[in-house]
Amino acid sequence: MTTSAPWTRRGLLGGAGAALALGPTGGRPALGADKPVRLSFQRSSTLLTVLKLKGTLVERLAAKGFAPSWHQFTGVIEPMNSGAVDLHADVADAIPVFTQSAGAPLTFYAMEAGSPRAEAIIVPDESPIRSVADLKGKTVGVSRGSGCHFILAAALKREGLRFSDITPAYLEAPDGAAAFARGSLDAWAIWDPFLAIAQAKRPVRVLADATGLSSYNRYFLVNDSFAAAHPEVVGIVFDALVEAGRWVKANPKDAVALLGPVWGDLPPDIVATVNERRSYAIQPVERAALSEQQTIADTFQEAGLIPRKIDATAVRIWRPAASRG
Repeated sequence: MTTSAPWTRRGLLGGAGAALALGPTGGRPALGADKPVRLSFQRSSTLLTVLKLKGTLVERLAAKGFAPSWHQFTGVIEPMNSGAVDLHADVADAIPVFTQSAGAPLTFYAMEAGSPRAEAIIVPDESPIRSVADLKGKTVGVSRGSGCHFILAAALKREGLRFSDITPAYLEAPDGAAAFARGSLDAWAIWDPFLAIAQAKRPVRVLADATGLSSYNRYFLVNDSFAAAHPEVVGIVFDALVEAGRWVKANPKDAVALLGPVWGDLPPDIVATVNERRSYAIQPVERAALSEQQTIADTFQEAGLIPRKIDATAVRIWRPAASRG
């Protein structure tokens, strides 16, 4: 396919649903290293990407007899449910509701504080759709189980509509981008960096972002068995994430220069927009703060998106030693 810019679907987004084991630059365990620590990430996993590119975890894990092994996914629910890696890609608030409903053995170990402007429901600027209420009977693209899945359901509910009042097109973000670009969708519920790319490529209208619906917290999860066996490794990764978040915010130009090439040579202004809208503030997970997760779970259960009611706060939580009571 001929393209006019390097930051197209092929360059940035890759194949939908693909799982890619990535190599050097902190990607593959060194020869003779001890046990690999398998980490996954996705395109929106900015801080994990920074750690991979900078090789931060290589030396720190080596001191404990481990080495990082990196794996990239576009669809994250399946590997989380199956335990395909040890430490999973950071995910939007809605995804743990689906994995908990499926009984996946996962422990929460970190949270990125809210960034509600980093996900939104958008339409082309020329669209006659002017509000969420106008989505009734329309086809809306969304990634199943994502934070945007909840935003879409909650925004419809706020307007007195049911999820069944729309036709959802369940597409992973790369395919959603292509479908939105060719006009196959009436609207698209999507997150950064895909949101920022769509806004840069053509005029679009934001019908609603997460403001007033969700904080859009992102959670980091680890397999229960790994957290129990190697809490010191989880601690190393937690501390590195905290540092990476502070580095991105303190060094915006350097962060843009680092991330732009691996995001498909995105123009610097798009990368800067993504980084400005995300908080990147990493903190321990507190059970009391999971009340918003319950709202998401109840909304999904009511909409028939999960089969049963769950207690979204009844999850395993790892906390760094300094924050334990």
